[in-house]
Amino acid sequence: MSLVECVPNFSEGRDPVVIAAIRDAIAGTPGAHVLDVSSDPSHHRTVITFVASLEAAVPAAFAAMTVAQQRIDLTTHRGEHPRIGATDVVPFIPLEGATMEHCVALARELGTRVATELGIPVYLYERAATTPARENLADVRRGEFEGLRDDIRTNPARKPDFGASELHPTAGATAIGARPFLVAYNVYLGDATHLPVAKDVAKAIRGSSGGLRYVKGLGLEVDGQAQVSMNLVDTEKTPLHRVFEAVKSEAAAHGVAPTWSEIVGLVPERVLLEAGARHVQLRGFSKAMLLETKVRDVVAGGEALEHFMARVADASPTPGGGSVAAHVGALGAALAQMVAGLTIGKKKYAGVEDQMKQLTIEASTLRRQLSELVQRDADAYERVRAAYTMSKEPAHAVARADAVRDALLFASRVPLETAQLAVRVADIAATVAELGNSNAVTDACVAALMAEAACKGAVLNVRINVAALDQQGAPAGAQLTAEARACLDAAALHVGVAEAAAERAMVPS
Repeated sequence: MSLVECVPNFSEGRDPVVIAAIRDAIAGTPGAHVLDVSSDPSHHRTVITFVASLEAAVPAAFAAMTVAQQRIDLTTHRGEHPRIGATDVVPFIPLEGATMEHCVALARELGTRVATELGIPVYLYERAATTPARENLADVRRGEFEGLRDDIRTNPARKPDFGASELHPTAGATAIGARPFLVAYNVYLGDATHLPVAKDVAKAIRGSSGGLRYVKGLGLEVDGQAQVSMNLVDTEKTPLHRVFEAVKSEAAAHGVAPTWSEIVGLVPERVLLEAGARHVQLRGFSKAMLLETKVRDVVAGGEALEHFMARVADASPTPGGGSVAAHVGALGAALAQMVAGLTIGKKKYAGVEDQMKQLTIEASTLRRQLSELVQRDADAYERVRAAYTMSKEPAHAVARADAVRDALLFASRVPLETAQLAVRVADIAATVAELGNSNAVTDACVAALMAEAACKGAVLNVRINVAALDQQGAPAGAQLTAEARACLDAAALHVGVAEAAAERAMVPS
């Protein structure tokens, strides 16, 4: 399972009831797990850390933001920490199996939903930023709630990425982004007499002073010891071992050596693995060489797939064909994403790199949406089944007919959504087949074929549900059927493009 970390910051640090409600909204989302809740009354701010699957990350964050919008009023909020919103900032961080592209897609998906459903304008920042001027969170948050309230209306540069140029009256705005994992790392240089050295070392290594670009640092006295306190904001570009060596080198120039170091809070395992491999000078080391990693991947992945297949094979109506169609569509999206990813970074395809990056994000979003439809299709069937079990007594005839009609229409719209998303998957697959890495053209073609199969399966479910409608529901059913038929035609066209690209690639040179 691919996981992301999310660390939303809320402008409430004093009311335990509100804080608990926000936390419970996250914890109550299937697939999301709260790791830490940290509140600061003086800052009037709470930071919640949770991990979630790609499918659960946006629903969990949105649930918490809904509570914050309802329970936090920035017009009466006062605290030490700068803020622009009830939910001030929501960063997504890739963990195991996830990429930064996944997190950018999550940020955009959440931003769209927050602006549309909660009426809160959203700014994208860090790796999700749409302009370099918004990469730095401090720039996005400039002026805070009070200053942004007027600036957003009149300054084109402050126009949000999602939503109207008007703050929510009480919830303000929100910054949503994607960023690498931030590691809080401290190195100690002996007793407090070395505090001047710690200050000099911190100044020499921090990025703002011309040192290591992705390091923020201060020299502090902590418990009678001299400490170089640092935030490593991108350990991919400035790894832990490089930071330690820089501190050690700068301290040595003052005749001082590090005594010990510490990591505050959580840290990705790759950070320590890289540091350990560097220390013993391993060549070609990767996480894939770890026994535990292989066992975890085989067991967890195999169990999840086997569990789904066992549920399908079980003699019960759900999950059925509609769920399987959605699952097949999600697999097609994953394959299309893979081909786009194999194209990025290759000199031969430099001209389409930006396009492939965008398609990677779109395919990731489609994969997640189709995965969610697996369960939604099963739920739609259960709604139909429940409607048919209502009393057939004459006194309940009208209510039963209305319930059955509504359930059938709903059960038609869900697979129609699957078909429409599958068409988009087929479109992406055709594009990467034509323009992407030619070594993976057959993978792109398979992605298109799977998308078409998903579309056909979903359309069958639309038609069977429409066929059961009464005369009152027939007009709406006819419209759904027409939309479904259009999906089939579009999917077939995209598959034709992908197959033609594959055929060209297989012609002997």
